[in-house]
Amino acid sequence: MGRYADEYRSKLRTPDEAVKVVKSGDWVYYSHFAMMPRALDEALAKRVGEVSNVNIRCVSPLRQPSVVAADPEKKSFIYNSGHMSGIDRKLGDKGLCYYIPGNYGRVPINIRNGYMYRPNVLFVVTAPMDKNGFFNFGAACSYMRAASEMADYVVVEVNEHAPVCLGGEQESIHISEVDFIVEHSAPLPTIPAEFEATEVDKAIAGHILEHIEDGACLQLGIGGMPNTVGKMIADSDLKDLGIHSEMMADAFVDLFEKGKVTGARKNLDKYKMVYTFALGSQKLYEFIDSNPLCATYPVDLTNSPERIAMNDKVIAINNAVEIDLYGQVNSESSGFRNISGTGGQLDFIIGALNSRGGKGFICLSSTTTKNGQRVSRIVPWLSPGSIVSVPRSYSSYVVTEYGVANIMGKSTYRKAEMLIEIAHPDFRDELIKAAAEQRIWTRTNRIE
Repeated sequence: MGRYADEYRSKLRTPDEAVKVVKSGDWVYYSHFAMMPRALDEALAKRVGEVSNVNIRCVSPLRQPSVVAADPEKKSFIYNSGHMSGIDRKLGDKGLCYYIPGNYGRVPINIRNGYMYRPNVLFVVTAPMDKNGFFNFGAACSYMRAASEMADYVVVEVNEHAPVCLGGEQESIHISEVDFIVEHSAPLPTIPAEFEATEVDKAIAGHILEHIEDGACLQLGIGGMPNTVGKMIADSDLKDLGIHSEMMADAFVDLFEKGKVTGARKNLDKYKMVYTFALGSQKLYEFIDSNPLCATYPVDLTNSPERIAMNDKVIAINNAVEIDLYGQVNSESSGFRNISGTGGQLDFIIGALNSRGGKGFICLSSTTTKNGQRVSRIVPWLSPGSIVSVPRSYSSYVVTEYGVANIMGKSTYRKAEMLIEIAHPDFRDELIKAAAEQRIWTRTNRIE
């Protein structure tokens, strides 16, 4: 610890002591994803009945927050999520989790400019302090720096298992800016490196692969289909790929190890694999730890459409729940049920569109099952309660197992025609009928 040892000791507290800074009416921000605090969360949960109307804000936790488990009647704590994980969805169904809408990349700006609730207290998991007095935000740079600047109290939960994720920028906080320190070490939660790919995933990934060129700059999300794209790229002849992604995933590690990723053709952050958070296997966390090939940035920089577009041939690959015949994309709700969030999807779609040679892909299977019945995911109009994640003015490449439709710049009738062409054959006739009723169909339309 060197010259900061005395200051470190003076700020060291037990979790129970540290959470006493939280008072009724506060907004408490937690660090995100695999970096969600455990000791501080558990200690705060013990204060049920002592405080009231304390709002907790987190993003996609991998375990249920203790404050929720301890207070199902919300006497003291109200839990909010900036992007719904599977755990959040289950809590939301019980009325125990509320979604905070918004583009992920705007959150640092919103915090600094007062467009959202200012954090009274920040609980943030970090790597151990380095010799220069800095605590690294680890696998979730996200908007921790902006939150720390605006918070009344900053409490770090030091975890020796947290990777040191090099910047980039704004990836750490100095001890002089920290109010209290808590120590609690535990392995970071992981998710499987492998996702079981369906035949539909493989078909969609195959369509996308045909559009990727040498020197492309990739953004991949999570799940079977993006993972399948990564595997296909790894087995392809593609080379000199770059990475600029919201999320660092195991697929990127595999691509690097196969020699596909060099970053040599990037215009911005040349040779660097850029991300704002990492979520995956222990192998992934070990890969990003103190790795100069990787650069973590705050989310307003990774997700900036202007910065994304500075690299050529950006390939942004994102999933959707449904798309209507106008080209409106819903990626975050099933009717009135919120299932994920806007995240960085719109920002990366816009960034890819503005990139020289870039392409933004919206991917979805042609059908899904609801209440035991097969239904089309290409629909005449979005279902009641559905959220428009990508407006029709930005929709471009839409992919199902039946093909690719680039609907950017097309008339309403041509958009409808192209989308029906990649819909499941069993639903094409009724989609044509709906398009005619909506006056976005003409006699010249032809569906193969």
